[in-house]
Parts: sequence; structure tokens; C-alpha cells
Amino acid sequence: MKVFVTGASGFIGLAIIDELLGAGHEVIGMVRSQKGADALTAKGVQAHFADLTDIDGICRGAALADSTIHTAFNHDDFTVYQASCENDRRIIEALGEVYAGTDCKLVITSALGLLPRGRMVDENDQPVPGQNPRILTEQASDAVAQKGVNVVLVRLPPTVHGERDRGFIPMLIGIARQKGVSVYQNEPKNHWPAVHRKDAAKLYLQALEQAAPTGTRYHATAELGIPFMDIAAAIGKGLNLPVTGMDAADADAHFGGFAHFAAMDIQASSERTRHSLDWQPTGPNLIEDMEAVYF
Repeated sequence: MKVFVTGASGFIGLAIIDELLGAGHEVIGMVRSQKGADALTAKGVQAHFADLTDIDGICRGAALADSTIHTAFNHDDFTVYQASCENDRRIIEALGEVYAGTDCKLVITSALGLLPRGRMVDENDQPVPGQNPRILTEQASDAVAQKGVNVVLVRLPPTVHGERDRGFIPMLIGIARQKGVSVYQNEPKNHWPAVHRKDAAKLYLQALEQAAPTGTRYHATAELGIPFMDIAAAIGKGLNLPVTGMDAADADAHFGGFAHFAAMDIQASSERTRHSLDWQPTGPNLIEDMEAVYF
């Protein structure tokens, strides 16, 4: 199969490409820079130049392939998070137009942070309106599915961890280093699920290859809900900084623009995903990985 991957030179995208190539697929990877193109070419991957603002360019890449795995999203600037979510909606709707009337498959990346908080959720749970603008991703995917396009979603946890991670854990480490203290929220206590990047990449491959009803959701959770205070403790240990709990208001002030994400209380089962895809995570857990590669 020829597969188009958006975000191909990213942390998760590169791991997905390795899985695709190992399974014998041909890959076209979307990149923004010549450096990214060179990295793909070295792997035997065809580079396709486009960025998240170039929806026509993204669609041209998808049209060259039999299926698309969409992982690209603007995580670099959360001050424009709403606009990034709206752009993701437009991309998914446009990709649906490309694949309308075909057997081509769309594998879309969503987020577990959209789901109800404070209890264990599973793949059948639906996003909470108004909680997170990334709900637009799932709404667009459902609209595409209703038009008969073969689309499935992979919901990622707040942290997909491993070497060269530039996501939420490095952001938390940066805040702790800057403020001189590693903080968690005292009450209400919260949790983050997690998955190693290689396990997430294997899930994307299996979601691509295995048949499922359009609109199926998969949960990429190896650990269903790690207490956030344990993550804060690992950061404090790694940086040799004090660790302290704060009430919700003080924690929000401490984390600033990251407060929404730091306060997320997500506990997410992946039992249905594991059973339907025979997906068995084998990578290190988050705390082990933090101790090994983050400091």
C-alpha cells in the first residue's frame, strides 16, 4: 500500500514511517523543510512539501496515495490553539473530499483530553462539548465518515514519550526548571495516561491495516492514568528540585498558559483497542522513560 503521512518528520510521524516501511508499505511523507525531506529520503521515503496552511498541497499528497495517516498538528504555539483546531477541521474535511467514493482509508489523530474527566473512559465515550476546541477534529471526522469515507481515529494521551520528545513532558520540565520547583495540583488530584512512541506507532499501523467500521475510535494508552503528582515527583528528582502540591488556583498561576493541560484528569481504557487490534504495548512506562532519557 502507498501511504501518505502528514507530520512525517515529527516525533510520532517518524516512528510511524519506520513501522510502515517495516511492514512493506511505500510511504510519501509531508515535510516543511529540506532538512526534513533529506531525513525522509535517507529512509527511502518520497518527500512531499506542504505545511498546515497549505491544504491544497496536503490534498495533492493524499491523492498520490492509497491511504493517509494524519498526524500533523500545530503544537508549537498554544496561544493560537483554537485556530489550530479549526484548521485541523478544514484539513480533515478536505481529505474526506479527496477520498470520497474510494476505498482509501483515513487514519486521523485525535486526543483523549476531549473526553469526560474524573472517571475511566473508553473508546465509546464521546467528546464533551465546550471542554476543548480539539473536538472539531472528531466532529470533522464524523462528518467525513457519514459521507461514506473510510475513516478511523487514534486518540493519543497527553504524553507520547520517548527519546527526542518535544511535547508536554519537556514543557513541564522547562516550567519546573524556570520556576525552581516541580508542582502538582493538590485537589482535585489528576491523572495523565501515557504511551511510548513506538507502541503508538504500532497502533497506527494496525489501525491502517485492519478492517473496522468507519468512525471507529482507538485509544493509544499503555498506562491508563498516572497520578500527575508522580510525574511532578519524577521531574523534581531529575532536576534535583523541590516538589510541592498547590491548590487549583495557585497551580493555574504557576503553569500559566499550560494550566489547562496540567490540570487534565484523564483515565482512559484501551481494552477494546487491544482486543480488536491485538495491540500489546511493550515499551517502557513513562516514569522509567523519564529517568532514562529526559534528564
